[in-house]
Amino acid sequence: MTDTGDARRALRDAFGTFMTGVTVVTTLDGSRNPLGFTANSFASVSLDPPLLLVQIARNSVNYVNFTTSQHFAVNILAEGQKDISSTFARPVADRFAGIDWQIGPVGSPILPAVAAWFDCTLFQVVEAGDHAILIGKVEAFHATNAPGLGYYRGTYFTPVATQASIPTGPDIIVSAILEKAGQVLLVDDGFGGLTLPTARVGRDGTGAALAALIGQSGLTAAAGPLYSVYEDVARAQQHIAFRCPCTAGQPARGAFVDLAPDSFAEVTDQALRVMLERLAEESRMGNFGIYFGNQDRGQVALVTGETT
Repeated sequence: MTDTGDARRALRDAFGTFMTGVTVVTTLDGSRNPLGFTANSFASVSLDPPLLLVQIARNSVNYVNFTTSQHFAVNILAEGQKDISSTFARPVADRFAGIDWQIGPVGSPILPAVAAWFDCTLFQVVEAGDHAILIGKVEAFHATNAPGLGYYRGTYFTPVATQASIPTGPDIIVSAILEKAGQVLLVDDGFGGLTLPTARVGRDGTGAALAALIGQSGLTAAAGPLYSVYEDVARAQQHIAFRCPCTAGQPARGAFVDLAPDSFAEVTDQALRVMLERLAEESRMGNFGIYFGNQDRGQVALVTGETT
């Protein structure tokens, strides 16, 4: 097991370096046979506690094993491991054949010579249409100086390639949904409209960017649950929004508005406006979900057991 502060730093560093990296997600079945699949739907959820997520298709032969296991590991592949990525993406009889893997501290297979690995206990499974979202709590990790293997729009790339040949990945944008007493904070978007407090994620990662937004708001608030993850294809941006309940303070800029559709008429970004309208409806009903998709369409996975 690892210190919580160390795990937070590992997540922060990983998502500053490997956000578009290729991973192999692993676990053991009931007979302790190793299982694994290639994934690049890998994202940070929380730094306190340190949580990450991956997705698995419902039609995967490994679906039942991964969603019922008590643990899984995320192996971030190094630049020379394209063959491993391809092997774990294909229907191969024994994907671990010829690989000198080992059992990690929590009990999942760790692959050799990877750029980094996170060994997790299963924190939550969220059903999301034709996929399930596996949320893991980081219990142990290790990182090396090896460059990670990237994948973007059908092409592998590595940091040691020439800059001209590296595809440009999407910017990561984080939004803070600062809530208090049935209201949400909106700020000037600089173009005559309103928006949420929003920032581009830098090298320190999503958690640091969200903490900075909260710190700049003038409010006492907690980094709350993940609420929305979507890709804005036209702008080459990935948006991540977190609900952040406020307990005290006055806004340093902007103002609180009621959580009601009429309050969002001046929100110029349509995707954010639709998200806020969904939040207003879910707040009224007391059931919340996590949205995954793009700026036009996607799916909402309900999160049970939450109350307002």
